[in-house]
Amino acid sequence: MTTGSLFDPEPTPAQPANPAQNAPLAERRRPRTLGEYAGQQHLVGPAGVLRRYLAGGRLPSLILWGPPGVGKTTLAHLLAEELKQPFVALSAINAGVKDVREVIEKAKARPGTVLFIDEIHRFSKSQQDALLGAVERGTVTLIGATTENPSFEVIPALLSRAQVYVLEPLSKEVLTGLVDKALAEDETLRRKNVRVAEYSALLTISGGDARKLLNLLEIVVEASPADAKTGETVITDALVQELAQQHLARYDKGGEMHYDVISAFIKSIRGSDPNAALYWLAVMLEGGEDVKFIARRLLILASEDIGNANPNALMLAQSCFQAVTVIGLPESDIILGQTVVYLATSAKSNASYKGIREARALVRQQGVQPVPIPLRNAPTRLLKQLGYGQQYQYSHDYDGNFAPQEFLPEALSGTRFYEPGHNASEQKLRERLRQWWGAKYGY
Repeated sequence: MTTGSLFDPEPTPAQPANPAQNAPLAERRRPRTLGEYAGQQHLVGPAGVLRRYLAGGRLPSLILWGPPGVGKTTLAHLLAEELKQPFVALSAINAGVKDVREVIEKAKARPGTVLFIDEIHRFSKSQQDALLGAVERGTVTLIGATTENPSFEVIPALLSRAQVYVLEPLSKEVLTGLVDKALAEDETLRRKNVRVAEYSALLTISGGDARKLLNLLEIVVEASPADAKTGETVITDALVQELAQQHLARYDKGGEMHYDVISAFIKSIRGSDPNAALYWLAVMLEGGEDVKFIARRLLILASEDIGNANPNALMLAQSCFQAVTVIGLPESDIILGQTVVYLATSAKSNASYKGIREARALVRQQGVQPVPIPLRNAPTRLLKQLGYGQQYQYSHDYDGNFAPQEFLPEALSGTRFYEPGHNASEQKLRERLRQWWGAKYGY
């Protein structure tokens, strides 16, 4: 059941310490220690939170959330190895409740067993329920890996028993470093005289997936003869694109195209192009994309990109999500199509999105300012004697249900976070705010 592959492949039998030379490059370059692990320094760097757990000699149950190829599977292996704990891996694609219970039963005799579940978001509620008791009692330390938001895909009871950590996309520097180290250190590649003149196509086609990047590098090197005069193989963008066209023409809902297509889809709706939006929707549906994933993204877009320019957009997106959850495919394509056209042709505004982002940034920068005395709760006599809640003006006691008073902390008085968008609906909101607040907020 143990896995032994690099950068989140399907679980396979563990490889020996010195993998055979016919193994894929990504497997040959699999990190053996945390010191060799690339990226995720916020987790495993000298000050990383997981380093602190390891220093304390224990590991809590974890959910590792991040895109493909950033090292979730590898990190799980290395964490267990650092603590010398037994390691068992299951794939949610082909494991069931029976497999989970077998692992838990064996773990009772092997204290500290780490149970790694790849693609844990694919586990049903009953399968996730089967983990609860063992995780809570500490029979197993669960490490789940997921490319989907665990808030939606992992049951709350399990989430409450595990720490969620986000793995970030690997930077260009990390990815190019992996290429350079592979060429310099891999026993097979270093026999060849290879020079990378251009990295762009390698990085673009692999989509930030380190496993795909290394395997693509190997394909390109093997398929490219050395120059007859210099004996050098030069890797250029044109060469990589020529040898990897099949990567560009295929939608892989678990790979880089998944992220490229959903990006094009969202940007088409944001850009008010229903035709392009329907095309990218069709690409995802034909590729077998989860309709709930699509509908969730529409929910976010309805608030982020339309907002109060058309409040009905959020309600329709919510109805869409509920409908596709109940109906499923194939009929859900009709509901998704209707919603996509509505959202694409709606008036747009990101004013609310920008407002909450600016407000949160200010709180992170300055900390929390004191609540004004009139706005404070006064549940006890002492607090009332201290003036809490006094001078508060109850808005409904005034004409128009409005009384001008200060709601922000004194240090932030007059600060404007919400800037109404340039659309008919929010222009009405701007005029209303101007009538209420006069020059206070500059509306």
